[in-house]
Amino acid sequence: MAAYHPQIVHFAVALLAIGVVFRALSLAGRPTFLGPAAITLLTLGTVAAVLAAASGDAAHGPIERIPGARAAVTLHEAWGERTRTVFLGVVALEAVGFLFMRSPKRRYFTVTSVAVGLVGLACLYQAGEYGGRLVYGYAGGVGTRSGDPQDVGRLLLAGLYGEAQVERQAGHASNAADLLSQAGKRFPDDIEVQLAVAESTLLDRKDAAAALAALRNITPARENRPLRIRHGLLMADALEAAGQRDGAAAVVQALLTDFPNVPRIKQRLDALTPATKVR
Repeated sequence: MAAYHPQIVHFAVALLAIGVVFRALSLAGRPTFLGPAAITLLTLGTVAAVLAAASGDAAHGPIERIPGARAAVTLHEAWGERTRTVFLGVVALEAVGFLFMRSPKRRYFTVTSVAVGLVGLACLYQAGEYGGRLVYGYAGGVGTRSGDPQDVGRLLLAGLYGEAQVERQAGHASNAADLLSQAGKRFPDDIEVQLAVAESTLLDRKDAAAALAALRNITPARENRPLRIRHGLLMADALEAAGQRDGAAAVVQALLTDFPNVPRIKQRLDALTPATKVR
């Protein structure tokens, strides 16, 4: 069940939020379908909340062991359980209200259901907030949910790439290059990784010759338009940095021939050959 926690959570969020809104609107008495729809949505949403809490409990073990993530896991878990408990109370109110279907007292249960449902939505928001922080702030579950080694490898790649961008922005170009070099060694057969390494060699290490050597060993698939464009433009940048401006222009001209409707290719060629009118 742990592997399905993200899917279950999204069902709970959607069903409960719409259910509370429908129940609030049903207080006006029209249209009449809102009442039955609210009961159905709130019941299904609460079942999803119960399953979400259970699947979250099943999933938290590996994530808690990530250094520094335990507190974030605990908060997410606590708010998820609060959400489940509050909406169990909402469903109980709805059930009692159903028993008073033909009584004037039914409205009291409906109003109370709306009030408690709003509290539940506040808890649901907090659970989502801490869940998002757990995933995006601590990489909780990222790369580990399926147990597939390739997923864990992609987590490592994302970490190396993200940290390299941080180091580059901080002006630590050498550190950025070292991180991307690690990625290149870890993923030698991944063309996108190798392009990122070649780009770093050019931008961070300022080594045009080494970047050219790396780029000449990379051959993107002919049908892969984005990679072909990126590879060609990087090759042009490296050639220009190496003082081979005519060679750079020739590479970009070839790209423009293959992809005549890409404005940035034409702009790059114009920058390389400002005196030439490109048709």
